[in-house]
Amino acid sequence: METIRNEVVVVGLGGFGSAALWRLAARGVDVAGVERHGIGHHLGSSHGATRLFRIACLEHPGLAAIALKSLELWTGLGGQIGEQLVSQTGCLNVGARDSPVVRGAIETAGAAGVPIQQLSHEELVARQPQYHGLAPGDVAVLDPGAGICYPERNVRAQTAAARRLGAQVYPHTMVTSIEADGDGVTVRSPTVEWRASVVVVAAGAWLGSLLPGLPLAPRRTPLYWFRPRDPRSEEFTLGRFPAFIWDRPDGTGLWGHGSAGDYGVKIGLESADTSPDPEKIDPEEMDRYIHLDTDVDELSSAVTRAFPALDPRPAKIIPCLITDSPDGQFLVGGLGNRPRVIVAGGDSGHGFKHAAGVGELLAQIVAGEQPYCATSFLDPRRFG
Repeated sequence: METIRNEVVVVGLGGFGSAALWRLAARGVDVAGVERHGIGHHLGSSHGATRLFRIACLEHPGLAAIALKSLELWTGLGGQIGEQLVSQTGCLNVGARDSPVVRGAIETAGAAGVPIQQLSHEELVARQPQYHGLAPGDVAVLDPGAGICYPERNVRAQTAAARRLGAQVYPHTMVTSIEADGDGVTVRSPTVEWRASVVVVAAGAWLGSLLPGLPLAPRRTPLYWFRPRDPRSEEFTLGRFPAFIWDRPDGTGLWGHGSAGDYGVKIGLESADTSPDPEKIDPEEMDRYIHLDTDVDELSSAVTRAFPALDPRPAKIIPCLITDSPDGQFLVGGLGNRPRVIVAGGDSGHGFKHAAGVGELLAQIVAGEQPYCATSFLDPRRFG
């Protein structure tokens, strides 16, 4: 079997991995990236045309700095290649004043110094007439620097940038094992192996398979797009119907954004089930069929109540994989018993907006640099 030697190998070139490859190559590191599918494929987590981009991240105050770093890096790269990698059209967090969606955004903004605008119930109703079923006490927080980003486009741009900087890229190559020893790491595929000083493993839903023992659970989550009932209507374009997260009075959670170009109106149903269950989903055997009763009916009913001007029948559906961690936060950093193995994953459904910033953190960890932000809440060793 052929052995290829590199200083660093990155396993998995989705959002996190392609960003790590790019940021390592930008430092002049001899780095190779290995991806089991094509670059920007639709079989993992980094796909689906768009993702919400938020800065006042309700999930943890420490995430704001990572989102801002992603914005900085994507804006710079987009300017170099003439592509828009982030569209800053704002994001609304909607719900009761004490709901996690509203309270979390306010707390993050205050802790991180992120500018936001708080909207009263009356201001929200006047601004967004598309919303129906608002409770009398519902308010909103506008995150003006937020908007959407583009997973396939950004993954391909990051990978191409890494290649231009000298990184080696091996698509359609499945890693079968990763073995660390005192002198380095061996990454094996059926036809070739890599020998490196450090490996960065950013394999998404396959992370737990490659590194058994991590407290991660993949979860199947379809993505949905809708169309207005009136095809001439413009009230659901991105400019008039920006990104949102809505904690509704009936207990359902909705998120999404308006149509942008050829993209339809993207709306998803927030699942309350994020508890890790290793038996729940095998990414190798994930059900990629769409089931009307379990995949469509609940969301269509919620769309009918929330946005009656939309056709509640989805125009398009595609399954996606999310990987949950026990506390809903990422795992980014070295493993205590295997310091040459750096991991990135477990984003629990809110990761792509942070991809470039996480890639920069991974490069800093590998290079022994001082991280640009606090990372203790991401440390994989917090689970013991």
